[in-house]
Amino acid sequence: MADATAGMTRLIINGKSSQVPELREAVKALRKEGYDLQVRVTWELGDGLRYAQEACREGIGRLIVGGGDGSVNEVVNGLMRLEEAERAALGVLPLGSANDLARGLGLSLEPQIALREALSVSSRAVDVAHLGDDYFINVASGGFGAQVTTSTPRALKRVLGGGAYALMGMFKVWHYRPYSGLIRWNENGQEKEIEAPLFLLAIANGSQAGGGQQLAPQAKIDDGLLDILIVRHFSSLSEMRQLMHELERIPENGDFVRTVRAPRVTFHADGAFPLNLDGEPRYLREFEATLIPRAIRMLLPTSSPLLSSVSTAQAETVSS
Repeated sequence: MADATAGMTRLIINGKSSQVPELREAVKALRKEGYDLQVRVTWELGDGLRYAQEACREGIGRLIVGGGDGSVNEVVNGLMRLEEAERAALGVLPLGSANDLARGLGLSLEPQIALREALSVSSRAVDVAHLGDDYFINVASGGFGAQVTTSTPRALKRVLGGGAYALMGMFKVWHYRPYSGLIRWNENGQEKEIEAPLFLLAIANGSQAGGGQQLAPQAKIDDGLLDILIVRHFSSLSEMRQLMHELERIPENGDFVRTVRAPRVTFHADGAFPLNLDGEPRYLREFEATLIPRAIRMLLPTSSPLLSSVSTAQAETVSS
């Protein structure tokens, strides 16, 4: 039986998922166990951000967002627009089509299991990335990956889930126009840069995007560093095969694939570059992405693969 005095929890549900029978049963069951679980349902863009801020200002200790990566992104942006001391601990109830952040974090996709875990685990301080006027917690992917994500029909995503992205990718890969990009970062006190025609650029705090694609398999969400994946464009079938081979193992410095770890990266393109922030599309000619260490607390199990050993040892208990 849960301690009914442990504090209130606010559950923000994406309106498209609010009628899922398994979700309604999960909420009902956990309320019977004594959890003070309040529900808000989003109707339009901006509701998640607003509900998150309202919950924090009302003193809610745990805030759980039920939806996909875009829903989590909106709530994170709401939290980051508050003072750090005001921010509630954030849990994720994966209800989207891809659920890349939740999968990377090792969360259950079963509503009652995921909700129970978010209501009972301790919180861990995690990093949040800042890009322009936006924040993101998982991955900002640009180039081909962003084009596929933004052009995949919602109906196809509902039917095929993450597989919809792979299907759209097969249709688009031969028609993709590379963007010439200049990428700069600081490594061991030295300024580095790469200028190349880009097939893919990923700036990762988490590990995967695009419906399960492992873009930063070594990433930790609390290590103070962005994992940056730079993929040069190919011009022949043999080069494409080499590129795909390198993407399977993500080398530090391959012929087409390079990985970089840094707290900040800048980018300049020769045109409007398609960029996807946790499922939210943008078109930018230039930007700077920086990491804000330990910016929010997330409700995560100690076994989460995105947590470093330091964070696991320093788990923080959510206060009532």
